[in-house]
Amino acid sequence: MTASRDPLNAFLDLPQVPVANAQSGPLSGLSLAVKDIFDVAGYRTGCGNPKKYSEATAAAKSAPSIQKLFDAGARFVGKTQTDELAYSLMGQNAHFPFPINPIAPDRVTGGSSSGSAAAVAGGLADIAIGSDTGGSIRAPASFCGLIGLRTSHGRISLDGAMKLASSLDTFGWFARDMDIYETVGNLLLGNDAEGIRLQRPLFMGWQDALITGQEEAAEYKRLKTIAARSVGEPQPVQFSATAEQLYWCFRHIQADEAWTEHGAWISSGNPELGPGVKERFDFGRTQDPEDVKRERARRLTVKQELADLLGDDGFLVLPTVPGAAPLKDAGHDALLDYRERALKLLCLSGLSGFPQLTLPLGTVHGAPFGLSLLGPAGSDKALLKLGRKILDAAKG
Repeated sequence: MTASRDPLNAFLDLPQVPVANAQSGPLSGLSLAVKDIFDVAGYRTGCGNPKKYSEATAAAKSAPSIQKLFDAGARFVGKTQTDELAYSLMGQNAHFPFPINPIAPDRVTGGSSSGSAAAVAGGLADIAIGSDTGGSIRAPASFCGLIGLRTSHGRISLDGAMKLASSLDTFGWFARDMDIYETVGNLLLGNDAEGIRLQRPLFMGWQDALITGQEEAAEYKRLKTIAARSVGEPQPVQFSATAEQLYWCFRHIQADEAWTEHGAWISSGNPELGPGVKERFDFGRTQDPEDVKRERARRLTVKQELADLLGDDGFLVLPTVPGAAPLKDAGHDALLDYRERALKLLCLSGLSGFPQLTLPLGTVHGAPFGLSLLGPAGSDKALLKLGRKILDAAKG
């Protein structure tokens, strides 16, 4: 994709390299964009940082999960923008023009899979690949009115992709409709865990309380009503950890792993990290091993408690993010406040490794607003089936 054909700043303006794909297959006729943390044969992987790009060599082969999509007939249309080293949630990389949210142009796309979300929402690609560590599929999907699944941790290979925090990183993708979304899922996910039968909807009051305002709360109530028509009325459940405890557990583990992965490279030169990203890596640099050890122990408790709560038939219904995407000109403090509130909603899936699906159901302040379903480990395809039921009910 050349800059002149990309009005959304979704794609990187790179020399075009032919990428072979099968001439027939379940994805034949569909276009595919790929977040620039994944290797694509013949392209350098820049990870949203010019220094990283300058040091890279062209990939000899595509990441295996990407290659599966090429082998299924998907046609590659370009590499998409990512927030720097995939360590942000707003889609504002200081080194590039910000991707434009085509559904709400005055608002952010969300990140770090920013370009991928913009490309699909704007009709420049049928499918776009991203990743989700702290919310980088779910948040931009909600912001841009797309379907987005944070897959069960480890279910889809991340070989050939940049790591940020390996115990949290997951593969994900965007599409505008469930037919395409499930086709990709059938190619990459394999079978769900044995015995999964999602039929017991649940909710946690503190998650619902993270909604930002009255209009958002009213719209979310409407979305829950739509969902209840097809999956049943969610029942309240309690959880021992607070939103604040979960947030800091996630932040400490993510920061420690990110610094372990990238600290030596950052310290070896001047990568000119953008604002926000630099501070998050600085936070990782200063992690106390005892704090991290304590939070890893808390994480195990959280995962077990959530597994016991859900069993093999339960799923949580929750707002994906606190509301519509923030305005692009909201300012540093407002964006930071939104990020922290959003992470309190997003981090439970990350800490547990359980899948979470966001659906493009709502609108608030004229912008998209997603509803999420979070299921037990290995329930990814069951979540997609539930998602289809809910979307069909919403159309009716």
